Amino acid sequence: MLRLQSNKNIIVSTVEDSGVLILKVSTSSDLPLVLRFNVALILEKYKGESLDGFGLVFSKYKDDSNIAGVQYIDERLHYLVDGDVIRVNPRKSLVRAIYRINGSANFLFVTERCNSFCLMCSQPPRKVDDGYLIEELIRAIPLINKGARELGITGGEPTLLGERFFQLVRTIKNYLPSTAVHVLTNGRSFSNSELASQLAGIGHKDLMLGIPLYSDVSHIHDFVVQADGAFDETIRGILNLKRHSQKVEIRVVIHKQTYSRLPQLAEFIGRNLQFVDHVALMGLEITGFTRANLSELWIDPPEYSDQLSRAVKTLKRFGIRTSIYNHQLCLLPESLWRYSVKSISDWKNKYYEACSDCEMKNDCGGFFSSSDIKRSQNIKAIKTRSPKAS
Repeated sequence: MLRLQSNKNIIVSTVEDSGVLILKVSTSSDLPLVLRFNVALILEKYKGESLDGFGLVFSKYKDDSNIAGVQYIDERLHYLVDGDVIRVNPRKSLVRAIYRINGSANFLFVTERCNSFCLMCSQPPRKVDDGYLIEELIRAIPLINKGARELGITGGEPTLLGERFFQLVRTIKNYLPSTAVHVLTNGRSFSNSELASQLAGIGHKDLMLGIPLYSDVSHIHDFVVQADGAFDETIRGILNLKRHSQKVEIRVVIHKQTYSRLPQLAEFIGRNLQFVDHVALMGLEITGFTRANLSELWIDPPEYSDQLSRAVKTLKRFGIRTSIYNHQLCLLPESLWRYSVKSISDWKNKYYEACSDCEMKNDCGGFFSSSDIKRSQNIKAIKTRSPKAS
């Protein structure tokens, strides 16, 4: 598992009271002087290269930190390569990867604040003044590789940032016009049609809103998100977004509170929201609030395989594009393998010993690293390879 940040670096700021720096990584000391000011040069070892003009200079060799102008970068961040974008807080010797050019998924975390309080939230919300996050990310966008395939925006609830959220989307559109954007939002803010219209007015050509819907019954959804009236706001939000021709993905996290009505939820979506662009049926991540509520949430995936199969069959009958996220092939009926997606981000992904000689390992998304806390007792290697049906 990769570490996205470390405070084990040795950084001596060359600028008095220097603030947070947003820098693009390069391993080339031959960059023209005019291109160096927003670049973090990372060297294997300092060999007398010219350091003039670089935003910061890091060495992977710890003793180089004794050389004026050279900082040491913790070995857990030695994977950083040309084109990555990092956030550096010199005062705290903190370095964090914002964007990884080789990453399987890159999400921009914009706020910890949220207007829901989901039982299984992987990023428990906090009432904090963290507006600096969005400002730093807006600064980072021009440094991101123009060939980036997709960027995610997540929180907390991104829409609580108001105009700054829309400004982030505009900035991505202007600097990364070919990059798809996937926003994880509870959708409730878009019950205000003017906000849906404002988002549509930006004119991003490849923007998807991933919105959770946990039941066809309002009080179950509201219980899961711990917010009265959330179901109605979510449905209105989806309708308003589609009315303004925005792409919407419905995301359903499957656990003890949601699994039993999966078939009915699929029927509800098919009859009332058939125009959505994608439905993702998702496994549980054992982190955040899930840990505290584990007894109320955990159910072994094989125990809901019937409900999951029926839900997928119903969604396909309505012609809705459907995927299964965060599940392992050995825990799914073979008939569902074709819908399974390797969706767990590489920096929090792992496999267990039982997976080592599995013939389907390359097709399986593996586990969240947090699965050490709780995982199925039915994990097993698949010995007879049966390729995913096309």
